[in-house]
Amino acid sequence: MTANDPRITVGVDGSAGSAAAVTWAAELASRRHLQLKIVHGLQVAGLYYGGGMTGIGAATLFEAVQADGERAIADARALAASVDKELVIVTDLPNDPPVPMLIEESRHARMLVVGRTGTGGFADMLVGGTAAAVAAHAHCPVAIIRGHHDSTTGPVAVGIDGGPNSEQAIAVAFEEASLRGVPLVAVHAWNDITYEDTRGTARILTQPESLEEGEDRLLTERLAGWPEKYPDVEIRRVLVRDRPRHALLDVSAEAQLVVVGSRGRGGFTGMLLGSTSQALVQHAQCPVLVVRPERKA
Repeated sequence: MTANDPRITVGVDGSAGSAAAVTWAAELASRRHLQLKIVHGLQVAGLYYGGGMTGIGAATLFEAVQADGERAIADARALAASVDKELVIVTDLPNDPPVPMLIEESRHARMLVVGRTGTGGFADMLVGGTAAAVAAHAHCPVAIIRGHHDSTTGPVAVGIDGGPNSEQAIAVAFEEASLRGVPLVAVHAWNDITYEDTRGTARILTQPESLEEGEDRLLTERLAGWPEKYPDVEIRRVLVRDRPRHALLDVSAEAQLVVVGSRGRGGFTGMLLGSTSQALVQHAQCPVLVVRPERKA
C-alpha cells in the first residue's frame, strides 16, 4: 500500500454484510484521511442479449435493477456519512458484473473492502462468491468484513511462513498495527508434514525438537528489520506446532484484524487462494485482510 493509492473502495449490494463493510471502510478512510469510493455493479447486460428477455420486459427489469442499485448506493453513502460528515465520498454504478468491476477498481485503491456475504449467496455459503473471487484476483489488499468487525482494542495478527507471499503480508500487518496503535501478533505454525521439495511431495519429519528450532529461526528471520522500521509496534510471537489455519482461527477470536498472504509456501502455482487464507475468509471471527503478491508492470 502506497501514498499513490488515495482511496478506500468498498463494494456494496444492499445486504447486511455490505452495510458492515461500508461502516468498516468509512471508519478506516476517516482515520487515514483518505477518500471513500462506494461502488455497485448492476450486471444487467444479459437482460437484453442471452438473458431470455427482450423489449418492454427487459427494459422494465433494467429499470428495477437500476433502482435497486441506486438505492444500495444511496443507503451506503448515508451510512458512510454518518461515520464522518467530513469524509470525501464518491460513488459509481457501472453496468458491469461485480467481480470484474471490483478487480478493476482494485488497481486504483489502497484497499478494497467487501462484506462476508452478498445478496446472491445461498444460505449454506459462508462467504459469497464475490468476496472469495475478488480476494483471489485483486491488485491491492482485500478486506473481508466478518466476525466482530467493530473492535478497536484487539491486536493485529499476521500469518508468517516461508513462502514468497509472506513478506508482503508482514509489511501490511506492521503498517496496520502501527496506524491502529496496537500490538502485532506474529503467528508461525507448522506441523510435521511439509511440502518443500520441488515435486510438492509431502515429507514426514521425525525430529520435532530440531524442527522447532528451525521454525523459530525462520520466524526470527522473517521479522528481522521490522522492529527498527516500526519501533512503536509491540511484537508478540506465537510459535506453535499446528496447522496454520487452526492457529490463526484461534487468534482471530481476540484480534481486530488478521492479515494473510493469498498463498502460503505449500500452495501450487495455479492456486490463487491457499487453504489457510480460504479457511480464514470462511471462518475467522474478525475481519481478514488478504494480501496478494505485488504484480510486475
